[in-house]
Amino acid sequence: MNNNVLKLGIPKGSLQEATMRLFARAGWKIKPHHRNYFPEVNDSELVCSLCRAQEISRYVENGTMDAGLTGKDWIMENESDVVVVSDLIYSKVSNRPARWVLAVAGDSPFKRPEDLAGKKIATELRNFTHNYFQNAGIPVEVEFSWGATEAKVVEGLADAIVEVTETGTTIKAHGLRIIADLLQTNTQFIANKQAWDDPWKRKKIQTINTLLHGALRADRLVGLKMNVPQERMDAIMDLLPSMTAPTVANLYNTDWLSVEIVVEEDQVRDLVPLLQARGAEAIIEYSLNKVI
Repeated sequence: MNNNVLKLGIPKGSLQEATMRLFARAGWKIKPHHRNYFPEVNDSELVCSLCRAQEISRYVENGTMDAGLTGKDWIMENESDVVVVSDLIYSKVSNRPARWVLAVAGDSPFKRPEDLAGKKIATELRNFTHNYFQNAGIPVEVEFSWGATEAKVVEGLADAIVEVTETGTTIKAHGLRIIADLLQTNTQFIANKQAWDDPWKRKKIQTINTLLHGALRADRLVGLKMNVPQERMDAIMDLLPSMTAPTVANLYNTDWLSVEIVVEEDQVRDLVPLLQARGAEAIIEYSLNKVI
C-alpha cells in the first residue's frame, strides 16, 4: 500500500466537467460514479473528492483535503487561510475570468451602488457583498440567496442582486441591468499549509500544477509539420510565428527539409495558404495535449 497519498478536492457542479477534461489532458483520468463523491483516478498517489466549490477552501484550510480547485471568490467569501499555488483560467463557458456583478431591474432608477443605500440585496456571496458595501460606507441589507438569484428582483424579493456571470446573457435575459462589477474571479489551485510544508506533498502538488498549466497552454496551440524545398526555406522562415526556432531536419537523399512548428490555432487558417504559396507541401496540423 502506498503511504504517500495526496487528497485532492475537485469542484462538483458547473465546473466539474471542465475540470475533469483539463485533468485528462494533463494525464489524470478521473471517473466519477453515480451518487459517489470519491471518483476513480489513474494515480495511486491521488485520492479525489467531489465537493461543492463553495466548500472546498474550508476543507483545504482545515486539512480534510490537502489541495483543491475552487474559485477565488469562494476563498474570499470563506476568508480561508490557504496557500494559493496558482491561477487556472478556465471555466464551463470560456477561458476567461468570471465576474460578480451588481444588477438591478432594467427599469429601476438605480445607477450606482450608492443609490442602493437602505435597500435589500440578495446574493450567494453574502460575506463578500456585506464587506464590499461596508467598506464603501453604503448601508444595505444583504440577504443570502439559495439559488435562482436573478428572479429575486423580478419577484420583488430584493432591490438588487450580486451574481456571477461570464457573458451577462442570463442576467439580461431576466430583464436586469448591471450597474457595477464587484469582483473578477477565476479558478485557483490551493493547498493546505501543513500539506505545503510536507516535501512529498508539495512536490506532488507542484507536478500537478505544472501539467495542468501545460494542458491549458496547449488548448490554444497546434503543431504544424511540412516539407519545404531547401531553396525556399528563407522565404518560409519569414512567415513562421513559432514559439521558438522551428525544428528542421533533412529528408533522406533529397534537397527537401522537414519543418515543424507550434503556433496559435487561430493563425492556421491564414498561415497555411501563405506557406503553400511559398513552396511548402504535405502540411500536417495536429493537436497538443500539453506544452510545458
